[in-house]
Amino acid sequence: MLKKILRKYWVFLPVDLLAKQETRKDKIGKAITINTDIVHIESVIKWLCRAQDSTPDKGVSRSYKAASYKGYGPSGWQASYPETTGYIIPSMIEAAAFMSDDSLRMRARDMADWEIQIQMPNGAVMGSVVTAKPSPAVFNTGQVIFGWLAVYRESKEQKYVNAAKRAGDYLLSIQDGNGLFDSGDSKFALKGATTYNARVAWALAELGRITDEKKYTYAACKNIDNAIIKQQPNGWFAHNCLNDPKKPLLHTIVYATRGILETGILLNEPRYISAAIKTLDALLTCQRPDGGIPGRLDKDWSSKADWDCLTGDAQAAIAWLRAHSITSNSKYKSAARKAIDFVKKTQNLSHKDPGICGGVKGSFPFDAEYGQFELLNWAAKFFCDALMMINDDSIAKKGIRG
Repeated sequence: MLKKILRKYWVFLPVDLLAKQETRKDKIGKAITINTDIVHIESVIKWLCRAQDSTPDKGVSRSYKAASYKGYGPSGWQASYPETTGYIIPSMIEAAAFMSDDSLRMRARDMADWEIQIQMPNGAVMGSVVTAKPSPAVFNTGQVIFGWLAVYRESKEQKYVNAAKRAGDYLLSIQDGNGLFDSGDSKFALKGATTYNARVAWALAELGRITDEKKYTYAACKNIDNAIIKQQPNGWFAHNCLNDPKKPLLHTIVYATRGILETGILLNEPRYISAAIKTLDALLTCQRPDGGIPGRLDKDWSSKADWDCLTGDAQAAIAWLRAHSITSNSKYKSAARKAIDFVKKTQNLSHKDPGICGGVKGSFPFDAEYGQFELLNWAAKFFCDALMMINDDSIAKKGIRG
């Protein structure tokens, strides 16, 4: 209740003017110009390119902060984020073909080379933004594997698969008998609440397929099996959030769901696919008429947020499109279209600030808790993926591996 009151009277809080203006637009429903899907794709890709160009290295800036209040750190473009740069790589490669723009493919290779440069000696990928004193992070390691494998498929250069194998071997070295990776993530994740690491398992399954090394596939299956144990009869996953497992973010719900779904598709495992479909069907009942989905959902699939996690909305659209590709059930494509259109209505295509124009906010409205007053590179990535997939059935059918 207190959060609702504070957000209602946000104008009195010490927030930068730019963030205030954007929040006000969100709350009063001021129309943002909606255009064709192609225009929205082009705009979000340009934003991702600016995010990369804003850094002193070849990584992608974590976010653009529109406010610098309460110790939030300086506003503007933030440092490069290894985790999400990793899974932006497959998106850039797909966009290069979709938009007939080879410069995007070169950007993807630059990102992958940078990830090799900063890979830790034990094979792990650092947590948080790039730093001189890195700590290993399980989830981040899995996501960068996607990027290295994507460039390896394009180039066949051994250095990329070698880096992916070093990362995979690190993950195997910390996996416990139950399939969990919790021992390697204590600094960045709530112990025992990492069901979303199913997305790491998917990366290992991809690595196993490319290298033909069954140890990676076996490790992936152990983790997915554990995730399914945590699935409730109604499709909701327990122990699945960075900070509040009783009401997990839509973001982590779909991380877990898609990890299970994609591993099932890759390994032709009906049990995994069925588990994911159960969750995706439950999410259909959570979608509002405007296409959005509450940012947090409890074990009864009840809304626990009066705001949207836009990343999660885009991710749900992707997962529904993948479900449509294997079931041909139109309900999934219809839900994906509604979710994409909702996010389109939040994307400002004409803002004069290059950090806002074309980007995707963490939350809608802008002042809500997830990525508050930030435009996030991973929100942009998933929105771009969803747009490409709904406009090209071949992309939806094969999926974007990352």
